[in-house]
Amino acid sequence: MQYKANTLEHYWMPFTANRDFKADPRLFVRGEGCYLWDHKGGKIIDGSSGMFCSAAGHGRPEIADAVSRQLREIDYAPPFQNGHPASFELARRVAALTPEDINYVFFTNSGSEAVDTALKMAMAYHRARGEGQRMRFVSRERAYHGVNIGGVSLSGMAKNRETFPGVIPGVVCMRHTWLAENRFTKGQPETGAELADDLQRFCEMYGGTTIAACFVEPVAGSTGCLVPPKGYLERLREICDAHGILLVFDEVICGFGRLGTAFAAQAFGVVPDIMTMAKALTNGAQPMGAVAVRDGIYETITNAAPENAIEFFHGYTYSGHPAACAAGLAALDIYEREGLFERAAELSPYFLDRLFELQDLDAVADIRGYGLFAGVELKAEGAPGARGTQVQKDLFWKGLHIKFTGDCGLVAPPLIAAKEHVDEIVGILRDTLA
Repeated sequence: MQYKANTLEHYWMPFTANRDFKADPRLFVRGEGCYLWDHKGGKIIDGSSGMFCSAAGHGRPEIADAVSRQLREIDYAPPFQNGHPASFELARRVAALTPEDINYVFFTNSGSEAVDTALKMAMAYHRARGEGQRMRFVSRERAYHGVNIGGVSLSGMAKNRETFPGVIPGVVCMRHTWLAENRFTKGQPETGAELADDLQRFCEMYGGTTIAACFVEPVAGSTGCLVPPKGYLERLREICDAHGILLVFDEVICGFGRLGTAFAAQAFGVVPDIMTMAKALTNGAQPMGAVAVRDGIYETITNAAPENAIEFFHGYTYSGHPAACAAGLAALDIYEREGLFERAAELSPYFLDRLFELQDLDAVADIRGYGLFAGVELKAEGAPGARGTQVQKDLFWKGLHIKFTGDCGLVAPPLIAAKEHVDEIVGILRDTLA
């Protein structure tokens, strides 16, 4: 079906050049497996799992049926001072996937809400233990932690901040981990662990007892798949432990098998205190996010409140929504039944090898990756991001969906992908970039 631009006018699209898009729309109308279809009937392989959401592929009837059954049984349950069984079961299932001692799960509706929730949890935890002076937060350059005001405050991406000056105070950013000498590195770079010492410098400059938490994406996702150097996350953990700082892993992209394990915490062998997650939690079929915390954090906050009193004054109308919980439970069933985390680990070497073949192209400035996640950085032409934006459009009409941030294409196929899907993605990329 064809659409005229004026039929699209009333929707204010997110992170989109609205005028440009409505003049030449690119609409998805159907999805199945590793493929999407556009409004003109074109078949498009999904090289970014939607937006890292659809790990089990599109159009999974098991999830649709589970959501339908749930809505027919109970469509909404007030989450404040009440509950419904599916939310408790999903929390149990998520806790079974997180590292040991991280057994308490709080549900939100997105990764952005999960990050803001984690900020509040960190403040509540320190206040409950008599250290309310810990009001400072540490993030990173080139970090993305969602678009709510807390996440924007942590953001290390200038464009995400410049229009919104009313951010929370007391946030300082460590340097990012992309180093020129690590270009075209598969997996973790050998050099750069010392960049974690920025956190130690902040402890010395501001006082470690003023810092509440350090937020990092284990692999910085939206800014271009920045894989942590060997020893980097371990050093952050060491510094946090020495100064009583909470270490928060933003696992919104890395979680649920993207790196070949349930979470990046297991992939890198570093256990945080708090984990945020979303996207593949429901395979993208329903909006949902979550925050998982160490037992001690939950116990400290809850035990500090009077008996029968609300311990944590925070939540959302749709926290643990029945339909989202049903989708989450069905998605976790698929991941387990089909061994998708293990399949991602098995496919990763082939995926990275094929993608790194593109480094001979003149347009390519760098390639980096880990698991089933990679970034293909293009050499800028004109204004930063102009080339990436045009390439993303060109790829769409050539039959490939890739999410771009600036001039970096983020490749993250569904975990159900096979070698032939990788070949198809790389072939279209090569044809377009050449």
